[in-house]
Amino acid sequence: MEKENIAVGLDIGTTKIVAMIGKKNEYGKLEILGVGKSKSLGVARGVVNNITQTIQSIQQAVLEAENKSGYKINDVVVGIAGQHIRSIQHSDYIIRTNAEEVISNYDIQLLIDQVNKLAMLPGEEIIHVLPQEYKIDGQADIKEPVGMYGGRLESSFHVVVGQASSIRNVARCIQSSDIELSGLTLEPLASANAVLSQEEKEAGVALIDIGGGTTDLAIFKDGIIRHTAVIPFGGNVITDDIKEGCSIIENQAELLKVKFGSAWPGENKDIEIVSIPGIRGREPKEISLKNLSKIIHARVNEIIEQVFSEIKDYGHDDPRKKLIAGIVLTGGGAQLKHIKQLVEYITGMDTRIGYPNEHLAGNSDEEISCPLYATAVGLVMNSIENKTQSAIKIDKNAGPKIVTPPVFQPQEEPIVTEKIEDLNIPIATKKTTEETSNKKNFFDLSGYLGKIKEFLDNAE
Repeated sequence: MEKENIAVGLDIGTTKIVAMIGKKNEYGKLEILGVGKSKSLGVARGVVNNITQTIQSIQQAVLEAENKSGYKINDVVVGIAGQHIRSIQHSDYIIRTNAEEVISNYDIQLLIDQVNKLAMLPGEEIIHVLPQEYKIDGQADIKEPVGMYGGRLESSFHVVVGQASSIRNVARCIQSSDIELSGLTLEPLASANAVLSQEEKEAGVALIDIGGGTTDLAIFKDGIIRHTAVIPFGGNVITDDIKEGCSIIENQAELLKVKFGSAWPGENKDIEIVSIPGIRGREPKEISLKNLSKIIHARVNEIIEQVFSEIKDYGHDDPRKKLIAGIVLTGGGAQLKHIKQLVEYITGMDTRIGYPNEHLAGNSDEEISCPLYATAVGLVMNSIENKTQSAIKIDKNAGPKIVTPPVFQPQEEPIVTEKIEDLNIPIATKKTTEETSNKKNFFDLSGYLGKIKEFLDNAE
């Protein structure tokens, strides 16, 4: 009997932390076994700023997912985001020693390793090196060079860069929660896996993931990732604006936004009023829904304008780069009323709301199918590609077990000046096509994770 491949994704967001356990069913669809959600207390704009609180939130989400699913989590694929993320386009090449031999995955790995040695700004490290089109001896627009002959192998790359300290902080939080880190994936790429079809990626599409602390952008064209960006604004700034504009507390502002908020002011009439209970016996406060939608409209307009600026920087006006499939909105912010119409008005591009239900089994909970869980679903899909046993069935006959969450003891961090590539990475050796197939996992980070683990072990 084939062993079950149980996959786990962990979405560490600014407003929530989601642990999701799933597996593929006999029809190839994703069956969600358990979901745990907790309030994110130690993360701001996608970056960990309080280790202890983040660990507690992770443990709470993981425990809830384990209790609901009946599985014990061993390792997770984690989404990485935050305002420190940036991307660059880079071209590089290698000269092969023997042009009479066919190009193998070993040659492609050599080229990728060469790009990984690019000099970055102080404190920055390369997270993803994503190949785009290849060129062999001047012949361009080659998508799959393996098996072809040639002496000069060249490729354009989409390189995703982030702050090494932020990545290590996330890794430390996972390790301190007694969980292994099996993979890192850029969150907009995870969301794209969950909500975009291959046809949309071929035609050209911009995915906008509106989270609590950040708004992530991923642009695909001809089935290839072309551009990524992280805008350091999300749903939380809208809530803050409502709080200040209406002189109410944060919880009330969030409820107002979710229940009565609209990104289109013309939809509400002046006579539509909502009454907010006063604090400690004070008189209730009456708020006009038209004024509420004006506040929301102003901030959403600003966020979408910044995202549209990134889309234009990619070169959307160029007919060859035109995004025929338009825009797909996902994330918690995509649930805001009339945001689809506002995005279409600002950008002039066709827009739809992205739901991860296309990849989910038919019996999945309706709540999991909403845009809020798109990133978590994408991370579970990425974990399935790793083919690791990320969770094991809890033996119910073993009797109740009292688990005391580990108490995190802050340690003085050593000053690290070396770059990731200096931390004893094994040099790539020639392997067979089956062993090195780059189809295995497009975002494989096993070497990078090894370096992070070595750093964490030395820091103990």
